[in-house]
Amino acid sequence: QVQVLESGGGSVQAGEILTLSCVCSGGRFKVDSVNWYRQVSGKERELVATLTPDLTSQYLDFVKGRFSASRDTYRNAVYLQMRDLKPEDSAVYYCQVGGDLFVVPENRYRRHQVWGQGTLVTVSS
Repeated sequence: QVQVLESGGGSVQAGEILTLSCVCSGGRFKVDSVNWYRQVSGKERELVATLTPDLTSQYLDFVKGRFSASRDTYRNAVYLQMRDLKPEDSAVYYCQVGGDLFVVPENRYRRHQVWGQGTLVTVSS
């Protein structure tokens, strides 16, 4: 089964930088895309950034120009670099990683998505 190790959260001061990572392992899974979400306690999960297989990216207006999503197909990993962090960016961040998973009984690849476990980002003013 595909496993995701999400890391990179922490407590920082406003204006600082954090880079979140999601590294996939297990199975024959080729990462090519990601949706990054964040969630504040008591609120709905919010889509923050999207990176498509053709490397098109989209961002929540509030984070445009500050956040950048990327991938490393060699490491089977995706990243979210967050610059000029603001207290309003404090949340638990989740990656939803997309890619092609080889399904042995079918002897072919299928599209597959897997979630990270979440990582807490706390930004103080």
